[in-house]
Amino acid sequence: MNSQICLVPKLEGLGGMVSFQARFIHGLQERKIPYTFDLDHPENSAILVIGGTRHIFQLWRAKRRGVKIVQRLNGMNWLHKVKKMPLPSVLKAEVNNQTLALIRRFIADHIIYQSQFSQDWWNKEFKTPLIPVDAVYNGVDLSQYSPQGPESPPEDHFRLLLVEGHLTLASGQGLETAVRLLKALKEEHELNIEMIVVGDVDDALKAHIHSMAPGLWINWKGILKPHLIPSVDRSAHVMFSADLNAACPNSVIEALACGLPVLAYDTGALNEMVQEGAGEVVPYGSDYWQLEEPQISPLANACARILRNNAKYRQSARKRAEAIFGLDKMVESYLEVLVSR
Repeated sequence: MNSQICLVPKLEGLGGMVSFQARFIHGLQERKIPYTFDLDHPENSAILVIGGTRHIFQLWRAKRRGVKIVQRLNGMNWLHKVKKMPLPSVLKAEVNNQTLALIRRFIADHIIYQSQFSQDWWNKEFKTPLIPVDAVYNGVDLSQYSPQGPESPPEDHFRLLLVEGHLTLASGQGLETAVRLLKALKEEHELNIEMIVVGDVDDALKAHIHSMAPGLWINWKGILKPHLIPSVDRSAHVMFSADLNAACPNSVIEALACGLPVLAYDTGALNEMVQEGAGEVVPYGSDYWQLEEPQISPLANACARILRNNAKYRQSARKRAEAIFGLDKMVESYLEVLVSR
């Protein structure tokens, strides 16, 4: 039986789904497994839907032909329910959720969630589907994302890393939290600390951040190409994962693989991911589903512990990545579902 795998949709740009697709394709190429983006290709034996697709009819037609439909799900849109947004944005977010839910309930033969958190969230919001499911974490190339490299953290000060995508004044709450953390580390823990921000941060948000705490040491790196991320990870002492209710953030996995410990609040899948001494995950202290402000002191205390025992945390971070987040482990877990009948 042929085992050509169709991937939909074809993704470009930035984001976790784009990274996943590129890494999964690399894994298929290494194993010489054919793939396509053509839903109607006659040699398709399985289709991996990365989230959702607008081509519902083609997907249904493929299912009728006996092609196995596997849906990969992370979380869902939720900020539009608690933040004031333009009506078109609200409608788009909700339509996307309903499209994912439709495929999940009526078309998919198998669901692969990115984490246990993701699975629980979907089951809470929508009816549990009566089909097989798995939870498979994202993975990275452990030779590319590695502690081995010429970069190392500075010895004369501490360096905190924040990795985001696109941030604006309306979506900068995580960056605001990072600034409050930086301020607490400087004033309460008397640490000489720099924050590096990787991502597209608009000028209005930068101005707002500097007005919050003038004099803090912030280095804006902008968007970096993926091959430069390991060097940045290796050059920091700790990464703060600011995203709320993340299903399985790639930036966390990349950091752990590079031996960079992760600091986070206990939301989303972070508590599943950052274990075995690979970092610190602390209670948020308020209702994060309503975007209430978190408690900073527990976060700052945990960060100080990581900074003062950095070598131990770095070793544990890499061990955690090797045990759980290897690319081969991820690809093989997907292929067990896609290629088997």
